[in-house]
Amino acid sequence: MGRRTPLTGLLTAEAISLVGSRMSMVALPWFTLVSTGSAAKTGVVAFAEMLPYVLACALGGPLIDRLGARRTSIVADLGSAAAVVAVPLLYRADLLGFGVLTALVAVAGLLRGFGDSAKQVIFPETVAAAGVELTRATSLHDGLGRLATLLGAPLAGLLIAALDAPTVLLLDAATFAVGALIITFAIPRAGSTAAREQERDGEGEPYLLALRTGLRFIRQNPLMRGMLLMVFVTNLADAAYGTVLAPVWAREVIGSPVALGFLSAAFAVGAVLGNVVFTVVAPRIPRFWVFAVGFLIAGAPRFVAFAVTDRLWPIYVVSFVAGVSIAAVNPIFGALAYERIPERLRARVLGLSRAVSFAGIPLGGLLGGAAVTGLALPAACLLFGFAYLMVTLLPFFSPVWRTMDERPAPERSAVPPQPANRVPSDA
Repeated sequence: MGRRTPLTGLLTAEAISLVGSRMSMVALPWFTLVSTGSAAKTGVVAFAEMLPYVLACALGGPLIDRLGARRTSIVADLGSAAAVVAVPLLYRADLLGFGVLTALVAVAGLLRGFGDSAKQVIFPETVAAAGVELTRATSLHDGLGRLATLLGAPLAGLLIAALDAPTVLLLDAATFAVGALIITFAIPRAGSTAAREQERDGEGEPYLLALRTGLRFIRQNPLMRGMLLMVFVTNLADAAYGTVLAPVWAREVIGSPVALGFLSAAFAVGAVLGNVVFTVVAPRIPRFWVFAVGFLIAGAPRFVAFAVTDRLWPIYVVSFVAGVSIAAVNPIFGALAYERIPERLRARVLGLSRAVSFAGIPLGGLLGGAAVTGLALPAACLLFGFAYLMVTLLPFFSPVWRTMDERPAPERSAVPPQPANRVPSDA
């Protein structure tokens, strides 16, 4: 096995799975909206998927330490495939009530939370073993996610129009299974010495103590707390945008799921192009300004565009610019976290951080559905856009955010332990 084979395998598995997930992000809300005729129920399904996801991220760190990240990733992906494939199969058999749909989506969300957290633990070790610079590696990783959106979202819209949403969900289930197979053969079973020591530590440490250790680490880091607040609010607004506002816009204003797919594609094209540039210049540019300005531009304008125009081209242009602007945000989050979280705490701290970051997502679906029902689409868009604007202004008013530009010394390892006052979360 070559030096970079594990990293290549991990990135390939995630890319395939992400293409399926991005297709599902279009297909599942559309399927729910069309089959139930209710924006509120669409929000409920989004909530049912993301709440278990958040709980798995928050509580799963010590379990991942005990079971091993590789094993957890494989089992979770296979379970996710089974849960997702059950949705179209039961629907075609006329056995899929709304309660059953909600339960299956919840199981899929729970398992995906464990799987994503496990891959997050595997990633920095495979990067270090491959000898790739960390910020560049996180940018490449994020770029593959953006590319998955570019491919998956419009493909989903076209396939829904040509076939139907249940067929797209079948394809999503298949990508989970393929990802599990690749991880099985690409990631070594034993792992590194550090990974084996981490698993042994996890076996001996009481579960609640392990969780408290992770929480203490987060509480002692003001930059991390600020980032978690920002990502909580922006993920809440983005969830409302993706699971309710955009599908309602596509159905009521445009009248086609193809428009929904190409909206995501416009964002993804910008994000992929921005990511290519950032991957090249990542080690040399100031993190703070790229992060703060990029997040500001990428947020509120997308919501305002829905509220002020029903023409496609300005909405697509705004989405494209937002994609370019956001391209560096996730890589910066990831690199800072991997640099500064001690390896023995990585599963629990990254899991808790991901949980807090994603906790706004289930609320976003519910609040988005309620806002559209009670306020109509334009007013709901302006409400979420205002919240996005306020929180993305925060970095410009607190000096602690400037510590993002402090990097580990070049001679240190790719993921060294750092002082516990500068730990961000992954977006």
